[in-house]
Amino acid sequence: MFTGIVTACGTVRSVERTDRALALTIEAPYDDLAVGESVAVNGACLTVTAVRNGRFTVEAVVTTRGRTLFDEATPGQRVNLERAMAVGDRFGGHLVQGHVDGVGEVRAVRQDEDALLVVIAVPPEAAQIAVLHGSITVDGVSLTVNALPAPGIVEVSLIPYTRDHTTLGRLTPGARVHVEADVIGKYVRQMMEGR
Repeated sequence: MFTGIVTACGTVRSVERTDRALALTIEAPYDDLAVGESVAVNGACLTVTAVRNGRFTVEAVVTTRGRTLFDEATPGQRVNLERAMAVGDRFGGHLVQGHVDGVGEVRAVRQDEDALLVVIAVPPEAAQIAVLHGSITVDGVSLTVNALPAPGIVEVSLIPYTRDHTTLGRLTPGARVHVEADVIGKYVRQMMEGR
């Protein structure tokens, strides 16, 4: 379980296809990661398989790759990172599972005084339960739905801190991002189906 509060940006150093999975080695400022630990990489929960020299390796299998952009990962790419919550941690974002629902596409980015507004076409799984002022995760970052300008479209507002401390400050129209819908909305939708 995560909160969507990114704790570091890492850099992909290698991408390797093995007979097991797609292996990504990421340079990050974490000095106490352990093999078997969960880390959200651009919002996707992945398991650490190796740790060495300020880098860690994770693997993405076909089911994960089908919902994410990891097949397109390249060395030098910056990624948002969050370690899994520990019992008793502060809870600054919202409940984030690290289960990416799909890929969204940035349609527009515009400055509105001190906020950067980003308009994203989101996957149907996220669009069905997006609500005004509800939570959504974009590339692992917990955000508030600022507006719902059209079906399948959400607008989020990025504060300066988020722009400076995550990869979202570099988004441009056409960029694709991982999207995870609010887990509470998923449970409500499931309970209401068939009623």
